[in-house]
Amino acid sequence: MPEIDSIGLVELSSIARGFVVEDAMIKAAPVEVLMARTICSGKFLIAVCGDVAAVGASLEAGAAAGRGSIIEKRHISRVHPSIFPAIAGSVSLELAQARAMGIIETFSASSIIEVADAAVKAANVILFRVHLAMALGGKGFVLLTGDVASVEAAVAAGSAVAGQDGILVDRQVIPAPSRELFREFT
Repeated sequence: MPEIDSIGLVELSSIARGFVVEDAMIKAAPVEVLMARTICSGKFLIAVCGDVAAVGASLEAGAAAGRGSIIEKRHISRVHPSIFPAIAGSVSLELAQARAMGIIETFSASSIIEVADAAVKAANVILFRVHLAMALGGKGFVLLTGDVASVEAAVAAGSAVAGQDGILVDRQVIPAPSRELFREFT
């Protein structure tokens, strides 16, 4: 079985067209739907995963079915394995793992995965949340933890990716956060 190491995202301006695009993407290649839902500002976001070729074929089918409704389309290959559980919200931290906290926020939901991937590949950190657009006006954010130097390096790397696209809202490193900030994740 091919390795699941690639993510494809399509953001659309039409909810109705979003369902059409999702259907086309699923039928085009053996991909798994990570998310397909409405997001703020009346948009629709689809995220699929699979091997590089399958995700590429799925995205091409989605683009063809999008007919002028596509806001953004991204294909992120060789994604770090920690991205998947962080998107799913299934990362549970041990209290001892909760150290410095890094936060990166972007204007684009789909770009946040690329930002998270760059951050987690840059330093020895634990990525515990990738939030895609829900109740955020279409924005995304990443939460990660580790020692201060590693978190600073990861936040810098992820922010550089967001900065290249002009979509960085903010980035912060909290060296000694209150344990309450981790309450939801421990």
